[in-house]
Amino acid sequence: MSVFKGAAVAIVTPMNQDGSVNYDELAKLIEFQIANSTDAIVICGTTGEASTLSHEEHLDVIKYCVEVVNKRVPVIAGTGSNSTETAIYLSTEAEKYGADALLLVSPYYNKATQGGLYQHFKQTADAVKIPCILYNVPGRTGCNILPATVVKLCTDVKNIVGIKEASGNISQIAKLAAMADGKVEIYSGNDDQIIPIMSLGGLGVISVLSNVAPKQTHDICQAFFDGDTAKAAKLQCQAIELIDALFCEVNPIPVKKAVSLLGYNAGPLRLPLTEMEPDHVEVLKKAMKNYGIL
Repeated sequence: MSVFKGAAVAIVTPMNQDGSVNYDELAKLIEFQIANSTDAIVICGTTGEASTLSHEEHLDVIKYCVEVVNKRVPVIAGTGSNSTETAIYLSTEAEKYGADALLLVSPYYNKATQGGLYQHFKQTADAVKIPCILYNVPGRTGCNILPATVVKLCTDVKNIVGIKEASGNISQIAKLAAMADGKVEIYSGNDDQIIPIMSLGGLGVISVLSNVAPKQTHDICQAFFDGDTAKAAKLQCQAIELIDALFCEVNPIPVKKAVSLLGYNAGPLRLPLTEMEPDHVEVLKKAMKNYGIL
C-alpha cells in the first residue's frame, strides 16, 4: 500500500525572530494544510530548512508534527544525511516518535558512487521498519540516483518503497518507470512536472506549491486520478507562473515569503539563506494575485 497518493506538502519550518523554531505557528500551518485537503505532510525536508536545524531541533520538530497531526494524514520525516551513521540515528528516532514514513535524500557533498548509494540507503532502511522514500535531487546534492539503483533498492529492501524524483530529467524518470515493473512508487519532486510524471505512473507530488495552495495542488492530482486529464493539465498550467515565482530564488526563500504574505508568521531564514530580493518579492506577489490566493 502506498504511503500516500496525491499532493504532500514539503512544509516550511517557521522561525521566531531570534531564529528559534516557532512551534505555535507550525501548528497553525499544519492545521491550514489538513483543512485544505493536503494528502500528507513532509516535515524537515529541504523546504523545512533541515540542513540548518541541530539534531535536537530536527527531532523535536518531527515529534511535534506527529503529535499535532495525530494520524489525520501521513507524516513523512526527512531524515537523510550525507553521513550514513547520522541518517540511521535520525531515522530510528523519527520512527520512535511515530513518523509514518521517511524521506531519505542522497548523500550530499561527498557524492557517493552508485554502490555507495545502495549501501547507504540499504543500511538506513534496514535500521527501521517504516516505509522509506528515496529523494533524488542532484541539483542540490551533486549526486544522481540512477534508475537501476532505485529499482535494485526497491527490489532488495522491503521497506524502500519509492522515490521523490526532483532531477527534472523526464527521460530518466521515464526510464525508471519502464524498469520499475510496479516496484517503485514515483513522486514528482518538482511542482511543474506533476502531470508529466503522473502520466508515467507517478502517484503524486511532494510539493513546495502546497505550502500556499494545498487544495489547488491536491486538485491537480485528483483530476488526474479521476481520469480528467484535460482538467489536470489545465490546472497544472495555471499554476506555472506561481511555481516559477516560488523558485526565482533558491528554495525555501520565496516560499517562506509567500507563506508570510498569506498572513502566517513564517519568520526569518537561517543563514546562509537570506531574505528575498525586493524585486523578486514583487514578482511573487503578482503571481500569487494572478493565481487568486492573494
